[in-house]
Amino acid sequence: MYDDAMRIKVMNKPRILPLVLMTILPAICWSAQLEVRRDIHFPTLSGYKTLACDFHMHTVFSDGNVWPTIRVNETWRQGLDAIAITDHIEYQPHKTDVPTKHPRSFELAESAARSHNLLLIRAAELTRDTPPGHFNAIFLNDIKPLETPEFLDAVKEANQQEAFVFWNHQGWKGEEKGRWLDVHQTMYDKKWLQGMEVANGDEYYPTAHRWCLEKNLTMLGNSDIHDPDLRKESSSLDHRTMTLVFAREATLAGIKEALVAGRTIVWFKDQLIGREKLLRWFFDACVQVSKPNVRSKTSMYVEVRNNCHADICLEPTDPPQPNQSPQPRTIILPANSTVLMRVPITDPAKPVALAYVAKNFLVAPDKGLPVTLKVSSPASAEKKDAK
Repeated sequence: MYDDAMRIKVMNKPRILPLVLMTILPAICWSAQLEVRRDIHFPTLSGYKTLACDFHMHTVFSDGNVWPTIRVNETWRQGLDAIAITDHIEYQPHKTDVPTKHPRSFELAESAARSHNLLLIRAAELTRDTPPGHFNAIFLNDIKPLETPEFLDAVKEANQQEAFVFWNHQGWKGEEKGRWLDVHQTMYDKKWLQGMEVANGDEYYPTAHRWCLEKNLTMLGNSDIHDPDLRKESSSLDHRTMTLVFAREATLAGIKEALVAGRTIVWFKDQLIGREKLLRWFFDACVQVSKPNVRSKTSMYVEVRNNCHADICLEPTDPPQPNQSPQPRTIILPANSTVLMRVPITDPAKPVALAYVAKNFLVAPDKGLPVTLKVSSPASAEKKDAK
């Protein structure tokens, strides 16, 4: 009897322990889970920090469908550095359920942004019929004074607060309604308009792009997101539209100074959009060409590294030379990767310059950035190795 009782107790122990572990371990694992941020990798430029920013998004305090803290969590998770929640001033479709309190979305998001080390900008969207259109005012001190019947009075108030004002989605209702009118000229002449969205969500506006070049306005790209963003990370083929800002310091003041100076590149789908000088500087920081490895008298191999988060598409501009193998045609440099290129040579003692157009580096509507990949001569590379 004693042995049987002991046998029963011993046999039961292995069955009780798994039950206990099954109860305790999930709680232990759950408590150890951490929030994960997937960083966006774009190179820095000498003297500047590259900051990924979204200056146009909405919450339930206007016509969005999420709480303000969700916007912080989404953008931090996806690798952004700074955001502006720009709830509409005049358009409050949820006001039956959510009282109209213009500062409230910023106030609710502020603590979460601070804990996530995310820069949060106080902002609002001036929402009028198109034309004249919708305009974002960011770096505001107080949103309430912008709630005024006269559109230009609101724009004037924003500028008196030293806000940065930009025109949103210029062509969203067509080019006729998005045309440049006297009201826009007045804003421009008084220096009350500092920038334009050349891309908004899934749309690109070539007219806005052209006007930014002609009128020296800052180029911006933003998500204008209303629904939850379920992305866990940003990739070359799947990311929110955003503005890359090249700031002297990673602060609100640094971002504002960079916007006023126009140091921005728009990342829209598979395209990087900006002014030619800045895009060229950026391309040179993104793409690195290794020293060559000679394989024959007529060709060599080089490694080409893309150090940025976006794929780069190169198309050659030089036609093939007589009796020479053509240089590689269209080349895709995958994001944060290295490719091996076979390059034709005619003289091992001379360096090679390969002329391309970076098709997805837009310096103007339908115009890519001309670039040159410079490859040192095989002979000079061998001499360096010998030393």
